[in-house]
Amino acid sequence: MEEKLVLEPDATKEDIANAKNIWDLEKEALALWFNGQTSGYNNLWSRQSFSYFDGVVEKRIDSHEDIEKVLQTIEGKLFAPDGYRLENPRVQIFGDTAILTFQIYANTTLIDMKYNCIEVYHKESNGEWHVVHSTRFFIRPMDMDFGKAKQVV
Repeated sequence: MEEKLVLEPDATKEDIANAKNIWDLEKEALALWFNGQTSGYNNLWSRQSFSYFDGVVEKRIDSHEDIEKVLQTIEGKLFAPDGYRLENPRVQIFGDTAILTFQIYANTTLIDMKYNCIEVYHKESNGEWHVVHSTRFFIRPMDMDFGKAKQVV
């Protein structure tokens, strides 16, 4: 059973449609991601302006070109053989900008994920929503045993 998408109480019909579209875009990218294909995020992340933080990277990544290099290192290597779970999705819309927050739970071939996720979307000049900033950070890192982490790259 899928978690209910949380929207702002005063969301307009347009906001609701945009929020559902954004959540669908994210779920499509994740479905590919957990089947070893980075193309979903490669296409979803903005080529115009992009930044990325993750618990497994030391510094912020500041361009699509740089994240594409990271994606190439894991293409065909990251799978969630037992499936994955998405919880607590919420979209907040502010004109042509939206913030999607949710949680991912997955035991993958590279890392056991328990992530809080923040995706900042922007509607670009072509009318399509793309992620301009993405953050993945551990849910309650004080509870994690990092000694069990698998080699990511």
